[in-house]
Amino acid sequence: MPFFSVIIPLYNKEDHIEKTLQSVLNQNFKDFEVIIIDDGSTDNSVKKVKKIKDSRIKLYSQNNCGAAETRNIGVKKANAKFIALIDADDFWYTNHLEEHFKSITMFPMESLFSNAYQLKLSETNLINAIYNTPKKTTPHLIEDYFKASTIHPIAMTSSITFNKVDFLNLGGYNSEILSGQDLDLMIRYGIYKNIVFNPIITCYYDKSVPNSLSKSNHQISKEKLFSSFKEFEVANTSLKHYLILNRYSLAIQCKLASNEVTYKKLLPQIDKTHLNFKQKLILKMPKSIILLMKKVYLIFIKNGIYISSYK
Repeated sequence: MPFFSVIIPLYNKEDHIEKTLQSVLNQNFKDFEVIIIDDGSTDNSVKKVKKIKDSRIKLYSQNNCGAAETRNIGVKKANAKFIALIDADDFWYTNHLEEHFKSITMFPMESLFSNAYQLKLSETNLINAIYNTPKKTTPHLIEDYFKASTIHPIAMTSSITFNKVDFLNLGGYNSEILSGQDLDLMIRYGIYKNIVFNPIITCYYDKSVPNSLSKSNHQISKEKLFSSFKEFEVANTSLKHYLILNRYSLAIQCKLASNEVTYKKLLPQIDKTHLNFKQKLILKMPKSIILLMKKVYLIFIKNGIYISSYK
């Protein structure tokens, strides 16, 4: 039995999968298997995987059913007690599993473990994620996941490892959610389980790869996701603040996509006392000004300057 099972959901990532998979195989910590679930790719993704010869790789193919269910299937096929996830366009540095092993050794009874990560904003610009938590140098328990995640989340898909049994007991990824399945899972972990954070940077999340957040049906799905936790946020002020910030971000996406229906539904759910000055200002701006700001933001990114409305 390997110590880790690494799960990679694969769908039309021919330009990225070789680099991602090689970053997994190059780990300092060697005791793992790699389970790749091809979710009905129509490009050369599978051919790229088959070019890489390593006995630890197990490749499965299925008809397309989405990333959430694909990850659930991968977890069920896993032989290890601890599951590590990586998306097919993200990247692990060689210390990733080594640092997770360190965290698990220190906190063997806990459920979820996350390493610090970077955000790849462009081909030449990587920034460190910023967390709302006291500076520490060793793995430690996060007292309040939602408070710690108000700038960048403590945990994102490619930065985490979890205990397989606890994951299954939580219900795994909710495949009925069209967009934000990872966010939904992390909220449930934040409510029900302890999370261990290792402040050593071991991976990056590639935000330069296009996604489908601008689609109105994805925005509708996310609004419903946030609403599903309303009863919990009544008694949890940190969760309430966290959800309001996420609703704010979604409202901006809706405005840019001219999704007036979801935008108007979100506005009454955003208590503006939870927003900073920049956020309040952006929320009032017309779409044309926000689009112009986005263009300027992209120019800044190309020149190595990162500006966030969350700080």
